[in-house]
Amino acid sequence: QVQLVESGGGLVQAGGSLRLSCAASGRTFSNYAMGWFRQAPGKEREFVAAISKIFSQTTYANSVKGRFTISRDNTKNTVYLQMNNLKPEDTAVYYCAATSGLIAARPVDYNYWGQGTQVTVSS
Repeated sequence: QVQLVESGGGLVQAGGSLRLSCAASGRTFSNYAMGWFRQAPGKEREFVAAISKIFSQTTYANSVKGRFTISRDNTKNTVYLQMNNLKPEDTAVYYCAATSGLIAARPVDYNYWGQGTQVTVSS
């Protein structure tokens, strides 16, 4: 079992920055690829970014490329999402997720989920 807890959400003005953290407990963190997803009211859960198990290969949704950076620190069992140049359309609940498989962009491919942290970007 892997437990994930997100933190770092909040209210920020457009153009600002925020860093989300996801702390994992349970099985060895390095055995899991990690992803970030977001869900706005009335919208489906949307892929944001993912990072591989060992070599920190990354992939991003086109909407966040150049603005967001996913990283991981396996010694701290933590994955991060650095969000820069935030836009109002980034407003959503952000979730981290873990998969024992390869990095993926579909929620169904992930085994474990955190409870989410709210990010609100004002114009």
